This record gives sequence, C-alpha cells and structure tokens, in this order.
Amino acid sequence: MSDTLDTQKLFDAAPSPLMVLDRELKYVTANQAYLEATSLRLDEVIGRSVFEVLPQQVHAPGDDSSRRLRESLERVLTQRMPDMIPMLAQPISRTTEKGPVLEERFWTCSHKPLLDSSGNVAFILQHAVDVTDLRSADAAKWVQAEPREGLSPDLLAPLLARMGKLQETNKSLDDERRYLRQLLEVFPGVVGVLRGPDYIFEMVNENYLPFLGFRDVVGMPLFKARPELVGNKAIEDMLARVFYQGESVSMRNFKVALRTKVDGPIEDLFINFDYRPVRVPGGPVQAILVYGQDVTEKALAEAKVLHYQEHLEELVRERTRALEESEAERRRTEAQLRQSQKMEAVGKLTGGVAHDFNNLLQVIAGNLQLLQRDLGDGNERAMARLQTAARAVDRGAKLASQLLSFARRQPLQPLVVNLSRLVRGMDELLRRTLGEDVQLETSTSGGLWNTAIDPNQLENVILNLAINARDAMENNGRLTIEVSNAVLDDHYCRLHPEVLPGQYVLLAVSDTGSGMTPEVMERAFEPFFTTKPEGRGTGLGLSMVYGFVKQSGGHIKLYSEVGHGTTIKLYLPRAMEAETADAQVITGPIEGGTETILVVEDDAEVRTTVVEMVSELGYRVLKAVDAQSALVVLQSGVPIDMLFTDVVMPGPVRSPELAKQAKTLIPDIEVLFTSGYTENAIVHGGRLDPGVQLLSKPYSREELARKLRQLLDNRQQRLAVRGPHRPEATSTPSERAPEPASRRLRVLLVEDDEDVRSSACELMDLLGHEVLAVTSAEEAKGAMAASNFDVLFTDVTLPGVSGVDLAREVAGKKNGMKIILASGHGNVALPRGEQPLEGVVVLPKPYALPQIQQALEQAVTLP
Repeated sequence: MSDTLDTQKLFDAAPSPLMVLDRELKYVTANQAYLEATSLRLDEVIGRSVFEVLPQQVHAPGDDSSRRLRESLERVLTQRMPDMIPMLAQPISRTTEKGPVLEERFWTCSHKPLLDSSGNVAFILQHAVDVTDLRSADAAKWVQAEPREGLSPDLLAPLLARMGKLQETNKSLDDERRYLRQLLEVFPGVVGVLRGPDYIFEMVNENYLPFLGFRDVVGMPLFKARPELVGNKAIEDMLARVFYQGESVSMRNFKVALRTKVDGPIEDLFINFDYRPVRVPGGPVQAILVYGQDVTEKALAEAKVLHYQEHLEELVRERTRALEESEAERRRTEAQLRQSQKMEAVGKLTGGVAHDFNNLLQVIAGNLQLLQRDLGDGNERAMARLQTAARAVDRGAKLASQLLSFARRQPLQPLVVNLSRLVRGMDELLRRTLGEDVQLETSTSGGLWNTAIDPNQLENVILNLAINARDAMENNGRLTIEVSNAVLDDHYCRLHPEVLPGQYVLLAVSDTGSGMTPEVMERAFEPFFTTKPEGRGTGLGLSMVYGFVKQSGGHIKLYSEVGHGTTIKLYLPRAMEAETADAQVITGPIEGGTETILVVEDDAEVRTTVVEMVSELGYRVLKAVDAQSALVVLQSGVPIDMLFTDVVMPGPVRSPELAKQAKTLIPDIEVLFTSGYTENAIVHGGRLDPGVQLLSKPYSREELARKLRQLLDNRQQRLAVRGPHRPEATSTPSERAPEPASRRLRVLLVEDDEDVRSSACELMDLLGHEVLAVTSAEEAKGAMAASNFDVLFTDVTLPGVSGVDLAREVAGKKNGMKIILASGHGNVALPRGEQPLEGVVVLPKPYALPQIQQALEQAVTLP
C-alpha cells in the first residue's frame, strides 16, 4: 500500500528554482526554491507580469537581458518548442538594515512549453540556475574562504575563462539555432529531422504541426509518434536505405495512411517526400532530413480529371457510334428542315401577297356591289357582266384564303369538336362531290377524343382532300376516311423535329388512285405546284391543308406509292374540354341602322369604298386614316357606337392599342376588326384572341351589313339590361354630344399634313359646317378668288407662303373673313419681333372637337 503522490509538494520540494507563466507571461505559481532565490512572496506575484515583478535597473550599454528574456518566452509561445538562455543578468531586491538593495545576479534559464489538448501552448515552465558566483570577480576569495576539493586559485582563472568562452559559444550556437529555425520556417513544405537509428524527432517546422495533430513530438521516435506507420514495409525500407546506406530517396504521389488528428480517423494522403542523409564529414549518417509536401488535393483532382477524361472519351466513342448509326436519319432530318424552311419562306411571301390582294379585291367587290345598286334591274346585260365579275372576285377571295391558310395567317376560330360527328355530318356533301362511281367509306373508333379545331376550315380541308382523291382516281375508285385516337412518342418526334410528342386525334384520308412519285411527294405541299393539266387546278389545295394543320398545332404525314394510291394523315392535338355547342349562323334580311361608326383604314380606295357601303346602310360614318387620327376623333367627345378598324396600319399606334383606348374612353363601344392579313396583332397561337370580332377581307355588302347589325344589336341588349339611365359620375365623353353650331359656316381649311387635314375636316363636318380643304396658301388664294368663305382656318407652317403671311393678306383686304391660326407652338403663332395680327384666333395644336368649336365661336364673335 502506497500513499498518493502530491504533485504540489513535489513541485515545492524541487531544489532548483521553478515557476510557471501563462500565455500573457503572468505568474501562475512558483516553488519555494524560486521564492527564496528571488526574495519574493507567492501572494505578491500570482497574476502579475514577470516583467512587472522582477526588478529592473539600468545596465551598461549593450546589456539586453530583459529583451532576451522576452524573446525567449515569445519563441516558446509561437514555436511550441523549448528554449534556453545560457547567461541572463537579473537583479534581485534584498531587504537589509539600510533598506531594499538591488543585488545583481546571473542566471541560466530554460523555458519549456506546456501544451493543452489542442496542441497550443497553455503555460511556460521556467527552470533557473543561479550562476552569479561562477561569474564573479571574487571567485578566488570565495575559493580561499571555503576551499573546494579539486578547485584551487591556479585552476580558477582558466575555468572562468572557459566559462566565458562557453557562454560566448553557447550564445553563438543559440543564434545559429534560431537562424536554422528561421530557415526551416521559410520552407513552403514540411521539414523535420529524425536522429539516430530510432528516428527520433529532433526538430520540426511549423508546417509539420498539422500533420502531427499539433502534438509535441520532439524527442519521440517516429514509430511511437506515428503508430499507424508500424508495419509499413515501404516506409521502413526507405528509412533504412537512407540511414544505413546513405542513399537519398524521393517519393512522388506516395500514398500513405496517416492520422492527422490525435483522435481522428486514418486518412489516405498523397505526399511528395525527399529523404536526405545528414552525416559528419567522413563519418556515418547521424540523422535524416525530411522534406515533403501534401499533394492530396492535387492528386485527387488529377485522378478525377483522369476519370472524367476516360468517361468523356467513352462518351465520345458512344456518340461517334450513335452518329455513325444515325447518319441516314441526320440526312433525312436535314432534308425535312430544308423543306420546312422553304415552306416558311414561301409562306411569308404568300401571306404578304394575300394582304395586298385582299385589299384590291375589297375595292373591286365593294364597287361592284355599289354599281349593282346604281344600275338596278333595267340593264340585264350590264347586270350579267357585273355578276360575272363578282364571281371572279369570289374565286380570287377563295384563292387568297388558300394562300393565307398555307402561310398560317388565316384567323382561326377553333371550337372543341368530335371529329366523328363532323365527318358523319359531311357524308351527303361528300357523296354529291365525289359522284356515283366513287365509293365512300368512313370509319370511326369508339371512345374518340375531342380536338380543338376550326370546324369550318376543317370541312374545307376534308372537301379539298376528297376532290384531290376523286381526280387522282379519275372518278372511279374508293375513298376511305378514318378517325381514331393516336399517340406520337419521343422516337417518332426525334424523326420529325417539328412535332411535339403527345396525344392526337388522327384523321386519315386514303384513295385508290394513281399515287405519287417521290419527287412529287417532296413538293406536294408547295403552293401552286400541281400535276393536273393547265386550267384544272391551282396547286393550292394541299398547301392550304398543310398550312391549316400546322397553324392548328397539328402534324401532317403523306404516304403514297405509284399505282397503289395515297394516304394523308392529319394529327390534330387532343382537347381535354367538353365539345362546344354549334354556333348560330347569321341569316335573315339585310338591315342597316342609324348608329355612328368610326371607320379606320389607311388604304384610301378601300376607305372610300367601305365608307360608301356603310353610309348606304343608313349609318352615320366618321373616318380616319390611321390609329393616331382615330384617337383624336375618339377623344373629341363625339358619340360613337362602333369602331370598325383595319388590323394592319402604319403609324406608332397599333390597332389593338387603339381598340383598348377606345374601350377606355367609351366603355360601351363595339369594336370590329377587318383585315386581309392579320399578322400577330389579334391572332396568337393560330387563333383569334378571346373576345375579338373579325370580318376578313374581302367581304360582301351582305356580310358587312349582317356583322355590323349583329354587334350593334348585342350592344343594345347590354345597354337595355343595364338600364336606360346611368349615374352622372359614369358618363363618358361619347355620351356628351357637341352642341350644334348657331349657324352653318363655310370654312376654308389650309393644312399640308394629310392626316391632320382629314381629321379636321371630319370634326368640323360633325359641327355642321361646310369645309373646303387645300394643302397650300397658293391653292387657298385660288379658292378664295372663286368663292366666298366665312372663316380661314390655316396652319402656321405651310410649303411656300406661310400661314401667317396668308392671314396678313386676308386681314388686309378687310372683307369680313374671320381667321383662325393653328399653331404647333401653342399660343405663340407669330415669330418673335413681328407685328401682331388683330382679330385673329390662335388655336394651339393638338386640338380636338371642343377646341375647334370654341375657336370658331370666338372667331365669328370678333368685330
């Protein structure tokens, strides 16, 4: 049985002075030997800095004891390595009868780091040895007073000399050691020294510490500090080669299993290491210099890059094989793309042609119908000719419609329909078209899906396909129409890049005709391409079918073989909604009305024809040449019941924006669009925008009359449901009609801008005045010479003679003619410095109906 060891008693019993400092160099504790040697008490030093406690005195120049002590302690803190000072001057305060006296003493001090669990320096242990007596000049007296065995005055002098030399040597060695330490720390990699056959760590640099878990391994054998290396034959063999055979060994990307944290896992590291033997010249190897670098991240990155490279090479090989296997498919896809691009280019061209063509047809058709009314029934020969011309217009309109269908610019009005019912509903029409010698068979599958399609256009498509099949069979054969559900998968869509995978309703039309050659099949959908004799076909039938299916979001596929007939398959996208009820067809007598309609059309001939047709129906007509001019009329406060506007017009304001602003200004207004080519203004995704009403050009007088009456009747029903009276707060400018003029004036309007001139004429006509419009001052003078006018209404800036000069000339005649100057500079109509005009009303631009009315009233009241 033994007593427990008391470490504090052991610490106090140590014969040499010992004390412990913390990281801030403050006393933590000290043993009795230290307190006796320094004449200090424990309670007066604990928690105080060593430099504050130990006495300081001014020494001779060059004495740097205090600095050396601080540097030694800081080296221990930063390097986690022991440090020693061979000779340090440090006075001690002694208490005598005369008071405190500083007694100079010399010490040999060693400082050892005490590390915490993280490997950082927690405390510093100082071991001090008092060597003052050995250094004192009275050492001889000391020897004589107390004789020492083996030490005589004759031996003391050489001993003291050797001690001084030893101190200088130690100082030099200490400086060299610090210099060597600094060199080791400069190295970017790991540096260590293993001494002796047990490979004991003698020195390591700062970069080595992370690999050692920040442990103090100095003085420890390698395999004790690194037990995970025990049994590593490769490491043992390399160390033996260096130490026993004196070889230098280099390793690159060497994989070794190490533990970088004391309690951490063993990790595989990749290291570049150099082992170099260290020997005394001419003697055996005494130590091994280890220099290395951790290249784990680099090695792993290189391995990953190599893996990716190999994977990429494999992908390239697979892709190359796939490309080789699909070369025929690629050529076929390229051919399809070229065909698609060609069809798209031709479509854009035909769409533009159709636009201008429809405008021309509208002028012709409108004037033919007006002429028919003028002729009456008296001239049968002339009426027959007019009817022949009207039939030609109808054929031209059908041709333009086919062009628009191919160009995918036909304004579709899709409904959710069941193709089985649609095909059965066409049975009688198809049988009459095909004739008695062509057999018609229809087949529809059960559970047929619905599709969203324009039923009228689809009926035209089926009829076109039936006529083409009849001609190919020379009026004798079998035509089969099949309707079923179909799914186009990803594989099919890869072969046909323009198709989206999904569910479709399939409409297949097959005949037993002569079939097509591959060359004919390639061009079958091109507009104006036909194999029929001249005069028997336009070549637009299949192109119309192609454009309609594409615009509807579907897919068309042609199968044909010479002598075996043709099959055309139309894939129409499935609709999830319920079938739409049939729309009511507008029939009945042609009726007009007395409402006010604003006609907006940029083509002068079309505008003139339309205005005359609408006026003959009894409506009050206002007209504008573009959307910007129409906005001026809408903002004027004139009551307007309907806006009838072309879709494609020049100018900054587009027709949809005009319709939107019209609804804002006059919420109850009806909007009817017309166009021969809609572009994307009111048609998106191949369909008319919701709520949009469109009358396609060219249209007949009957179609126009029925459409106008239908929309205006709908408006009247809405107003009737809402009630005859609305609150004053909800009134709009369209409900406040201008007051009639007190008398009808004859106005001479001088304006060179066509749009402004047309708009001003319309507004003054609404006020009940008679207007003659001219474009220059010279024309105005000619008009005034030929006729009398009440008011001269002239723009300031005119070509040739200005409006101001014209006004001066008219005012100088004093014939009672009133003058209104329209100025784009606001109320300032005359250039600066010119003599003002008396009796002239200045009307700032832009102006609307109220401003014109006010200017006219002001002008006629002037003396």
